[in-house]
Amino acid sequence: MSWLLNKINGGLVRVLLIVVALFWLVPTIGLLASSLRSPDDMSASGWWHVFAKPSQLTFDSYQKLLENGDITHSLWNTVLITVPATVLVVVIGALAGYAFAWMEFPGRDWWFLVVVSLLVVPVQVALIPIAELFGKIGLFGTIFGVILFHVGFGLPFAVFLLRNFFAEIPRELLEAARLDGAGELRLFARVVMPLGGPAIASLGIFQFLWVWNDMLVALVFTKSGTQPITVALQTQVRQFGNNVDVLAPGAFISMVIPLAVFFAFQRQFVSGVMAGAVK
Repeated sequence: MSWLLNKINGGLVRVLLIVVALFWLVPTIGLLASSLRSPDDMSASGWWHVFAKPSQLTFDSYQKLLENGDITHSLWNTVLITVPATVLVVVIGALAGYAFAWMEFPGRDWWFLVVVSLLVVPVQVALIPIAELFGKIGLFGTIFGVILFHVGFGLPFAVFLLRNFFAEIPRELLEAARLDGAGELRLFARVVMPLGGPAIASLGIFQFLWVWNDMLVALVFTKSGTQPITVALQTQVRQFGNNVDVLAPGAFISMVIPLAVFFAFQRQFVSGVMAGAVK
């Protein structure tokens, strides 16, 4: 009887999780269906009517999107901003986290407190001062300036997260590597980085999603030629009103790419968590 009850409870849990997952995917499915319909069909009825009339599905909106130079260029700008900002935050944050966790230098704890205190600084407070600074040194309106801003505000959390994770590595493991002749750089690359897989993977995913979906910083620091996809779509709304034949496919592409990145690295993230659980 207990076996039957456990089986039923397990089945109910699976059904509940499937229902929650489908409910969570409804906006994504709706956006996909809208992007595959013509503007007249979208004006006439809701996106769910596509299931009753699959003949409404068309790729004309995506073809029109690819012919829109502003959207395609902004999508490339988003890649140019997001990838370097993510890589730099992960690499610099990992190096600084290791230094704060295991290297001795004057004022280490005080410097770490300074880094932690930067976590409470809101992005909105720094927009105008940094915009003025970038304007004086010629970085305002450039992709490099946006990358620097994201790296600067992403590093405090990265250092805080990775330092706390690296500090949990057993000291005996590091001492054994040093006895084998490993220097600090080799110790960091061969021992600390593999063990830090869970934290590094999660940091990279969250940093990528935050930068890719950012609109506030890009709206302030970019110009017409350096705007990412979020600002470009907002500009389409302002200029053309309900330009859904461009907005729907553009918004779906802007959303599906970070989802693809998340699911692509999900396996490494889970394997890193399992490795960290048995180390």
